[in-house]
Amino acid sequence: MTETTLVLLRHAKAAQTDEGEDIDRPLTTRGHGDAAAAGAWLLRRGLVPAHVLCSPARRTRQTWHAVAVALAEAAQPAAAYRAEIYDSTPGTLLSLLQELPDDAGTVLLIGHNPTVTGLSALLAPSSATPALRTAGIAVHRPRVPWSRLGPGDAALAELYTARG
Repeated sequence: MTETTLVLLRHAKAAQTDEGEDIDRPLTTRGHGDAAAAGAWLLRRGLVPAHVLCSPARRTRQTWHAVAVALAEAAQPAAAYRAEIYDSTPGTLLSLLQELPDDAGTVLLIGHNPTVTGLSALLAPSSATPALRTAGIAVHRPRVPWSRLGPGDAALAELYTARG
């Protein structure tokens, strides 16, 4: 079995606004910086994704862009923007992961809370995963192929947050 790693990334800090739709909220200046810092952290750890699953919300797309710039010297994977990631459940995200080819290697999923934290807790229920802050990362090591990934099948290996 190919070694698999799942990197869950909550989008970076987004602007609060009463205007427009939630899906269109952009990152703040701090959010752009935190997303770039998250990408630099992934690069330093050698966590370069072969596959990227991303919510189509503006703030998640902008988070991915900043991460991709930080990873540019190592790889340029294309992101699959999946509507299901924007407004879903941990079970829906798990189903998306099960659709990956078993040789997918490192996968980055960029989404929203509480769903991303919920998926982390579902995959590693004994780890007491804290709620991911904006630009927070949870790294999981699945013990089974993607197609068979289920609750409790991916130990929590590392956590990261862009600020203390």
